Amino acid sequence: MLYSMKDVCKRTGMTYETLKFYCNQGLVPHVKRAGNNYRVFDDRDIAWIESLGCLKRCGMGIREMKAYTALCFQGEASIPARKAILQKKREQLLERIRELEGAVDYIDWKQGFYDDVLSGRIPYESNLLPEEKGSAR
Repeated sequence: MLYSMKDVCKRTGMTYETLKFYCNQGLVPHVKRAGNNYRVFDDRDIAWIESLGCLKRCGMGIREMKAYTALCFQGEASIPARKAILQKKREQLLERIRELEGAVDYIDWKQGFYDDVLSGRIPYESNLLPEEKGSAR
């Protein structure tokens, strides 16, 4: 079965503009055309387009995605190089997760601080306001 660009966008969550850009950049190889010269895609194309979406969410830019795609065309021999690229992205994602967890921890702490102030358990202190008598911050 063949799908239109609109169908593919619905199935993958990709915008029409992004899909068209990826096609024009050669990231979707062997694009087929219908009789009206519109692009059409099969299930294998859709699986690859979903992979491109994942690579994008992993933080790959167009240049990196092109390099990765070129390696894929080399077949099995390029698997070690592709694994190395994915490992590097994985490490970067894990670092980003640690950063985000730290941000969430700060928000949780700050919310707890505000709860304690609002409940009267502790006095309000701020690093931004002038120190009041006996105020630590």
